[in-house]
Amino acid sequence: MKTYLLTIPTVLLALAIQAADIQVPPPASADAASANAVSANAAIHLGTQETQAPEATLGPIPALDWRLPKKYATIEGDRLIIDIPAEAYPADAVAEADLPAALFDGAEGFSMAIDAEGKALAKPTKGYLGLKFQFHLKENATGREAWPNTRNRIGDFPLGELRNDTTFGGGHPDSITLMLGLQGTSGHVEFDLSTLRGAPSLGLFQRINQDWIVRYPDTGMAGTPQSNLLQGSSDLAGSTQLGGRRGEPLRGVMLPGRNPTEDDFATLAEWGVTLVRYQMIRNWSGVGDNRDIPEFLSWLDGKLDCLEQVVLPCARKYGIKVVVDLHVPPGGRDAVREMSMYREKEYADAFIDIWRRIATRFKGNSDVIYGYDLINEPNQLDRAPFDYWTLQRLAAEAIREIDPETPIVVESNNMDSPLAFTYLCPLALTNVIYQIHMYEPGDVTHQLPRSSRASEPPTFLAYPSPGRDRALVERVLSVVRAFEKRHGAKIYVGEFSASAWAPGADRYIADCIALFREYGWDWTYHAFREWEGWSVEHEPVAFGTTPDCFRPSADNPRKRALLEGLKGASPSAEHAP
Repeated sequence: MKTYLLTIPTVLLALAIQAADIQVPPPASADAASANAVSANAAIHLGTQETQAPEATLGPIPALDWRLPKKYATIEGDRLIIDIPAEAYPADAVAEADLPAALFDGAEGFSMAIDAEGKALAKPTKGYLGLKFQFHLKENATGREAWPNTRNRIGDFPLGELRNDTTFGGGHPDSITLMLGLQGTSGHVEFDLSTLRGAPSLGLFQRINQDWIVRYPDTGMAGTPQSNLLQGSSDLAGSTQLGGRRGEPLRGVMLPGRNPTEDDFATLAEWGVTLVRYQMIRNWSGVGDNRDIPEFLSWLDGKLDCLEQVVLPCARKYGIKVVVDLHVPPGGRDAVREMSMYREKEYADAFIDIWRRIATRFKGNSDVIYGYDLINEPNQLDRAPFDYWTLQRLAAEAIREIDPETPIVVESNNMDSPLAFTYLCPLALTNVIYQIHMYEPGDVTHQLPRSSRASEPPTFLAYPSPGRDRALVERVLSVVRAFEKRHGAKIYVGEFSASAWAPGADRYIADCIALFREYGWDWTYHAFREWEGWSVEHEPVAFGTTPDCFRPSADNPRKRALLEGLKGASPSAEHAP
């Protein structure tokens, strides 16, 4: 990871500049928090919102000067051939060419396409590796870099179009390098360079609802255009705590994936927890799972029974709010981590119907339910019939027809990345909370040992270190702060953490919590009594001495940093910058 813009190299850092021309209702009266007012607001916009940008018409690209890797790549006529033998797995072979500045000068984004075919592409070592039809964007003044890529392919794929739609997030890039090939994998792919085409564009997503200000029951604000709000209200303009929240932010943890118990809640109450995220999860990383809809609904009913019979009663007893998190979607995910419901209507319909069922069953519990978290970590890399934003909008509108009171929690693209807030659009609905997951810098927070059976221990990156420090965390979160200020939105940090292996993980946790507190954001740490690498009740042992490399720990720096934050204390000298 080179700069703060990099989450994973395939993140589509798209910021579409064109705002839609929408009609924004005037401010509501003080009693406009009624169910009728909310339902009417939803109905006005039902079926009229679209964030996927129209496809740009592409033209031919002038011949480029290609730089080939030392191995596994040749150009024969118009064809760039990448051939990495299976015995060389995993290997890299990526050709590069710089695009002429005239192609993108003054543009808001850029789209390209090329015809290609592949055979025997192995599953890459990491999800963001594999097939590359990728841009490398660089901004000289800021040092920002981004690597937006096409949708990955595994196995064989026939001759057809690969496409990359990218809108420039933040500033305008000073250079764009096109990258074609394979990375961290093996297989054979051929690119027809004569079919390379491109044009300036809006990218994958366009920006709509840009004047929308979110109304919450405790503010009396109602979808007010930003210009009116900032001119006429000192309550939100320039405020540290936006979205109408006053007082201490809620603080807590994600509950374990198993069914929680009262013992869990008793421990959390002792820790000072006021908010938990109840994840309805199974086979989260599986490919091709959760495709039997009746069976999925039967499993989900069991998780909802636990919510009704255990989680909500315990939460009321201990004074804790609950986020209801649909952590896996009907239809599951495919090999490149996209959700099947983006492309298969039966799963899209099931997703919306699931939220009708949940809202019908749990309406009237807004005293204890913090919000309906529509879907965990959406990840859309290419155009789809049912995009990540529209599916959340349709589910939210369906909920509002049934339950006008419980807040709705929306997540951003690219696994709920803060950087995806550059193009996230607010729903034109009231009482919507916007969630982020904070794991930047990812090469620190997600460090793992190569293997507990390796002959030598791995080395680890430390936090803080040059380029991996609190200043980086602030820069990443500044994208979310800009969204918060523009729309008066409540922000909730649903997940943040650092692997127990990461040197300085306690400092990272403390820095995140300090910033969340400064911004007035609610948060839940990932995670409580789940995998030992995230657990503050475990710590690593000497490398290679036990099969799982962890042992229970009643006291350690990460736990102390978390407990200080849960009790609302400033970081102690141990964790202070």
